[in-house]
Amino acid sequence: MRRFLLLTVFMFCSVAYVNEVLAMEITRAVMLSNSCAACHGTDGRSPGAIPSINGKSTQFLVQALHDFQDGKRPATVMGRHATGYSDEEIQLIADFFSSRP
Repeated sequence: MRRFLLLTVFMFCSVAYVNEVLAMEITRAVMLSNSCAACHGTDGRSPGAIPSINGKSTQFLVQALHDFQDGKRPATVMGRHATGYSDEEIQLIADFFSSRP
């Protein structure tokens, strides 16, 4: 009986902790940045020919995305992605990737 009680308490605490961690980590910036992972890699670290964007300055990333939006920076795919983001979303994405090592 004591073992069962300890196991129950442990499981409850584990589930509560995991839920708290997940709630804290899934921010709007993380959700927006997930779409970048397919090409730029997890956390912006590209595994291939697509440029890595992790650790780039916020200013650089904001400017690059605005340039893609305005057609000032040639691209095949990024122009279409960037036009879908508001200025606030671009700032969130840039802040997220600039904070990645």
